[in-house]
Amino acid sequence: MKKNTLNDLAVLGGIPSFEEKIHVGRPNIGSRERLMERIGNLLDTRWLSNSGPYVEEFEARIAEKAGVRHAVAMCNATVALQIAIRACGLTGEVIVPSFTFIATAHALEWQQITPVFCDIDPQTHQIDPNQVERLITPRTSGIIGVHLWGRTCDVDALAAVARRHHLKLLFDAAHAFGCSSKGRSIGQFGEAEVFSFHATKFLNTFEGGAVVTNDAALADKIRLMQNFGFRSYDDVVCSGTNGKMSEIAAAMGLTGLESLEEFIGVNYRNYQQYRRELEGVAGVRLLNYDAADESNYQYIVLEIDEAVTRISRDQLAAVLWAENVLARRYFYPGCHRMEPYRSLFPDAGQNLPHTEHLVRRVLILPTGTAVEPEQIRRICGIVRLAVCQGEALSRLLGHGEAVPVPRDALDSAAEMWPAEEPEPAPAPEARLALPARPALIG
Repeated sequence: MKKNTLNDLAVLGGIPSFEEKIHVGRPNIGSRERLMERIGNLLDTRWLSNSGPYVEEFEARIAEKAGVRHAVAMCNATVALQIAIRACGLTGEVIVPSFTFIATAHALEWQQITPVFCDIDPQTHQIDPNQVERLITPRTSGIIGVHLWGRTCDVDALAAVARRHHLKLLFDAAHAFGCSSKGRSIGQFGEAEVFSFHATKFLNTFEGGAVVTNDAALADKIRLMQNFGFRSYDDVVCSGTNGKMSEIAAAMGLTGLESLEEFIGVNYRNYQQYRRELEGVAGVRLLNYDAADESNYQYIVLEIDEAVTRISRDQLAAVLWAENVLARRYFYPGCHRMEPYRSLFPDAGQNLPHTEHLVRRVLILPTGTAVEPEQIRRICGIVRLAVCQGEALSRLLGHGEAVPVPRDALDSAAEMWPAEEPEPAPAPEARLALPARPALIG
């Protein structure tokens, strides 16, 4: 249904453009026949966990794709990141961006390591290496760079900072499987990198993750730690936990790998269509991908400049949700504004001006194999109408007020829309870090 006037918009009483909800991050499935064949085989063999043949094959395929020697599959990326952090011996303080999914910070805080939140480059949305260097103290043991949107952070600059200050360098590459930086595949940088294969990622294992590295000793340590520290049948040689990937998850991952180029091709097609359809819409910036690097094109990232559009990002999101387009505002309001960090540092944020600015502008639109070109055309038509009539629409919606979002539209995607979100306040804090306390690892 084409929307021609404001009265056509569902948020103002019109009929929604889509009968079914269109989600960000709806899973790619691959060949059902191949998946069911693998599931049938694992049921026949009754090998469901504990590094079975599917997990071993999946690890080999992931290592090959990333161009590394070692890949350790995990039950999810958060556990993978926690184990990598522990295996690298990080303690004290570790510098991370605040503009990331909360798991990046929690993986540190869960182990009583202080996440020190760093600002970003406003153009790329990636962690700012210059700011990283200013945050280093005698308690700093490492840096975690985060590759966002299927693009890469400045790995060379971060590596140089880490070398100068003798720090460990890890990468949260949850968004970046299948991507590259200057001709090198993501997975080859730092001590280790962590991939996510959550259902919302373009390659999924239902739920899963992996740590990849070229360091054989580190890989061996990680493999021990993700299986309770067992070296052999009844020989436990270190502390560990249960981070193993199941066989059925690996079966899903192998099936997805067989369709990987198709998934990337669809994402690229969708990205190019969004570029064409949104070209010339004043105040709406579509984050571009660098053609010199490989990408999975998994995220359609808009920045909404309210000074130009005259409608806020949140109002535009409410317009889309009413049309059953469940656009999402990653990573609002920033890790430093979420618990427990919000309570520990209620006045923080002064040292994160670009993060504070960006979390109010970013809006993610649906893509993937569940989204058709005609749906993209209609989604962009809604955005164009809302922005072109931004001032009038903003008055009708109540400019500056919270616009309710239908709660029945919430799904199980990784980043949920909180029911209540605090207004960030100016902060006198010069730096953002948890109070010093003994580390549990050494």
